Amino acid sequence: MNKKYISGAILLGLALIIAFVTGSDYMSLRELPEITPGPGVTKVVMLSDYFSDLKDTPGDTPVYIMEGENPGGKSLILGGTHPNEPSGHLAAILFLQNATVDEGTVFVLPYTNRSAFTHNDPQEGSPQSMNFITRDGEELTLRYGSRATNPIHQWPDPDVYTHQASGQRLSGSETRNINRAYPGAADGNLTERVAYGIVQLIKAEDINLTFDLHEASPEYPVINATVSHEKGMGIAAVGTMELQFSGIDIALEPSPVNLRGLTHRELGDYTDTIPFLMETANASQGRLRGETSERLALTGQDKAYVFAESLGFLYVPYDEKGHSIEERVGRHLQGIIEFTKAYSEQYPDKPVVFENVPTYEQLFASSDGSDLGGPRIGQYLIK
Repeated sequence: MNKKYISGAILLGLALIIAFVTGSDYMSLRELPEITPGPGVTKVVMLSDYFSDLKDTPGDTPVYIMEGENPGGKSLILGGTHPNEPSGHLAAILFLQNATVDEGTVFVLPYTNRSAFTHNDPQEGSPQSMNFITRDGEELTLRYGSRATNPIHQWPDPDVYTHQASGQRLSGSETRNINRAYPGAADGNLTERVAYGIVQLIKAEDINLTFDLHEASPEYPVINATVSHEKGMGIAAVGTMELQFSGIDIALEPSPVNLRGLTHRELGDYTDTIPFLMETANASQGRLRGETSERLALTGQDKAYVFAESLGFLYVPYDEKGHSIEERVGRHLQGIIEFTKAYSEQYPDKPVVFENVPTYEQLFASSDGSDLGGPRIGQYLIK
């Protein structure tokens, strides 16, 4: 046989093998890890129970409900708004797997934008997953996803995205960013319908307090901060002071009235809930980073950011220790603890009281650094 034909057949065979392996790997991303409920979860429903148009779509997502023995207020925790910001997703999981609610009810969405967990941002070299050893010694794999809805679920992007409620015009890619879509639209695209479903949940359940958990690159000015709607500034001020008194450096930022589509603005304007958005420092998101890897997402250790800090380019201190996943998850959970306490003190007729939430001290502050980068998180995870 002609050598050219043999070479061609070999190359074709290799191409088919590569296509099969990569295709299988890509298809596997569509199946997300199930989150095992902790003892405090009393019910699990779907977001489509609040907006039926989401049923059987990639946007439908579990809602974990944690009801206390005594009546009270209601709060909502949104994790996984941006799945490439892993501390928000993990904080939501740790809350629902460990907390028990004494008064009131807590609703938790660990997969807020479920579709965005099924792919990675193109050309970023992001890891597909993060791995932990649980407290029972089992390996647990969680997904590291994208900032935006999967384009196979919503396509094409327009040249310009127009926010339906306000008419604000943004880059076309923002059409798949759920945190530019609130209060959503019943007849909108998938991302807008998921946002609309979350608003319907808030209205139907009369949610008093909402937490949206995020991360930002170290060179972003709103970092290690809480952003509050104006109607929540009294609660936010008390909670922020408590966090600072306990040694957590955190800023308080007012929600800009002219920046539309975000939870801290639209949920405050369109519902009765008091919304807070929290940001922590995630090097794996930034533009100055080195290799984007699972290690970077978990440890936050990056020589490029240490150098950038020495040049004064960052809005957060950065040294060789980095900003570990334990620190970032601890900040989120301690924030939920302190802001909920401040809310319950100011609204004693509708308190939300819970216990057994891993604290900043337990997750990070009491460590010598040898067990950071995932191990301490694993002690609070259930497979």
